[in-house]
Amino acid sequence: MKKFIMLLLAGVMLPLSVAMAQGSVRGKVVDEATGEPIEFVNVVVNTKAGNTMAGGTITDEDGGFRIDGLDYGSYVLTVSYIGYRNATREFTLTAAAKNAHYKQIALEEDNNVLGEVEVTGIRAQMKFEIDKKVFNVDQAIAATGGSASDILQNIPSVEVDTEGTVSLRGSESVTVWINGKAQGLTADNQGDILEQMPAESIERIEVITNPSAKYSPEGTVGIINIVLKRDRKAGYYGSAQAGASMYDTDFGGYNASANINYSSGKLDAYANVSYRERHHRNENTSYRKNYLGADTTYLDQLGQGQMNGRNLFARSGLTWHMTAKDHLSLDLMGMMGSPRRYNTTEYWGGQIVGGEQHQQYTRQRSTTSTGEMRMYNISLGYKHEWSTTHWIDFTASRHHWGNSSRNVYIDSTSREGIPTYGSYQLQESEGSNVDYEVQLDYENAFTENHKLQAGYRGSFTRDNSPVSTYADPDKREEIEALYNRFIYIRDLHALYATYSGKLWKRFGYQVGLRGEYYAVSTDSHHKKDGVISTHPETIDPVLQFFPSVFLSYQLPGDNELQVNYTKRVRRPWGGQLNSFHNISDSTNISFGNPLLKPEYSNAFELNYLKSWENHMLSVSAYYRTTDDIMQRISYMENGIMYSTSDNVAQSLSSGVEIVGKNRLFGKVDLTTTLNMFYYKLEAFDFLLPNGTNLHGDASEDFSWNLRMMGTVGLPKAWSLQVTGMYNAKSVIAQGYRAPNYGLDAGVRKQFAGGKWSLSLNGRDLLNSRRFHSEKWSQDFYQNSSNFRGGRQITGTLTYSFGNMRAKKPRKMDNGGMQPEYGGGDGLEYDM
Repeated sequence: MKKFIMLLLAGVMLPLSVAMAQGSVRGKVVDEATGEPIEFVNVVVNTKAGNTMAGGTITDEDGGFRIDGLDYGSYVLTVSYIGYRNATREFTLTAAAKNAHYKQIALEEDNNVLGEVEVTGIRAQMKFEIDKKVFNVDQAIAATGGSASDILQNIPSVEVDTEGTVSLRGSESVTVWINGKAQGLTADNQGDILEQMPAESIERIEVITNPSAKYSPEGTVGIINIVLKRDRKAGYYGSAQAGASMYDTDFGGYNASANINYSSGKLDAYANVSYRERHHRNENTSYRKNYLGADTTYLDQLGQGQMNGRNLFARSGLTWHMTAKDHLSLDLMGMMGSPRRYNTTEYWGGQIVGGEQHQQYTRQRSTTSTGEMRMYNISLGYKHEWSTTHWIDFTASRHHWGNSSRNVYIDSTSREGIPTYGSYQLQESEGSNVDYEVQLDYENAFTENHKLQAGYRGSFTRDNSPVSTYADPDKREEIEALYNRFIYIRDLHALYATYSGKLWKRFGYQVGLRGEYYAVSTDSHHKKDGVISTHPETIDPVLQFFPSVFLSYQLPGDNELQVNYTKRVRRPWGGQLNSFHNISDSTNISFGNPLLKPEYSNAFELNYLKSWENHMLSVSAYYRTTDDIMQRISYMENGIMYSTSDNVAQSLSSGVEIVGKNRLFGKVDLTTTLNMFYYKLEAFDFLLPNGTNLHGDASEDFSWNLRMMGTVGLPKAWSLQVTGMYNAKSVIAQGYRAPNYGLDAGVRKQFAGGKWSLSLNGRDLLNSRRFHSEKWSQDFYQNSSNFRGGRQITGTLTYSFGNMRAKKPRKMDNGGMQPEYGGGDGLEYDM
């Protein structure tokens, strides 16, 4: 193992030799009319041959700039700033004249920009890259005042259920990142974090359906990367928002946020803070028949409740440009919240005789959950750029997630109207997840058509989740059978390398290999007669390799074909391995499986891209086989349904995803996504924890989903956005999920020169986002439905401020004469 790591590290570090830089260019930028210096002007140097960027900076408060590290050769200097015409200068550096100096470069006002012109535009929502689809959501009206979960529900092929679980192309085996890293998101806490993360902090969503070896292989159907805003325009600028929501006629909460950015030649800084309070209604129904030999019983239940959540989300960061080539950054992110959940469930049960139900008992269960949630991430980074196409980037980060909860369960049972049973349970937990991550990435584009990428990633996770349960509110009588402390430790080392190139101007390729060394250990603590026993489990460390191959061919007329192959993995997370029984509903008990194994997939994709001036079409055909697929299974024991996860069988998934992007009438942006897929789950037969055998027949299904998003630019700075979606019936283990559909819409008005904007958006306008499923086996049949939130209307007011265009310099008091600066070129060479 050590030899393997040393060899791959050597492969990463060998290409890091570079030539020493030779010269520099410096100067001063002024306003042509007044002669006063202009701050925050963009200055870029490109090579004259090849037009590649060699360096760049912005001017300081005196209008000065300096760009070092330029090799000998000929260059084009471009000076640009909002409200002025661009200025360009050509210069050459040699051994005899290695430092170019412009005494001044005078910028002329652009009257076409500075006039009173109203411009209404909508930023493109979607673009295609070779290995991913990118959705710009910073202008998404329908998500204003919402959460990251709301944003994701408007992304093609992505779905978020009522529990916050994210799926891609119909599969939950998807990895969710924030800014290219896991940031502590797991299957256990992902829903809570995405629900509380404000939508206005998100710039774009990247959907990577078949990631190359550069990326983590976790998630068999791909990666969803949430990229948070961090603009780097010159000057200072920011915005403040305030909004309120309603669910039907009920108050739904409010939100307020503020952010500010500052950028200069040496420092980039940003800060964001957001406070949110949300009130959700939820409802679930279930009807179950239990087949107990010759007898059939039934259980009918209705649950209703409310979730109240308030949280504070904050981010800040600082980048120090030590030189034109060296950048040091520090980023902080934190979140704290206090969710409150209240739920009451009514049960009616009895026997079924001759097809008729005979009610024998009623039961009521109330649940009150309170808690505190804390999350923070600190990241330190260093990047060295030999050029814009040759750099090395190092990042070290620490992420912490903590969640304390207090759950009170009160049961009462009546038979024929006479109370016969009552119980009280108080359950407390204090979960903690700490993750350390180190990442080193190297990239070198040797030529315009050939590029090497290589790097290392180390991830070290520590989970600790103690749970105690008591039979009284004073915690004097502990229920030892429900005591659990689960410790999860995971270490991962990964090395990757990819090489991409182009042949014959039209044929492109990328090949890659990723090696991962993975080690996991767990320890479940139980209590009996006051004595705590430990039950450690160690998964044998493994070294695995994940290859990737991408091929593309550029056809005439802006047509492109792509074919790719990757190997993927979905490893069980901590909570899925924990054998602790969740008793929040004593008739439906769930628990983890410490013997759960990873599932592995081989994924193939064939993509076709065609673009026109105002239209774009993408057709993706995919085929994926998965071994040891992890699925939720259910079984009956003593009238109680138990649910856990197991490796049930092999699955096959194939389909076609069609995405169309159209610009109509110069005003309408329409994005349409149609996903048609075939899914087959092989038959399974294995032993349940209670010693009985569970058999599942092979099942197959053809399903589809459709999503359309339209954005319209209207006169007088109005804009409208409407999103509709439909998901057809689909197969799940032991049953199916019924169709569902939804409609969202939003409208925005900008006024006061764009400084103010008011938006009004509605989510789930048809009140139709309900999830219904049916499941069955040899000993039960169950249908259930649930929803959270329902119809929601949100209004948000936004104010933008700052000097994104600096104040126009005042004219000098010299009798109306222009200052004498010699015409504005003044190029000198320092020998």
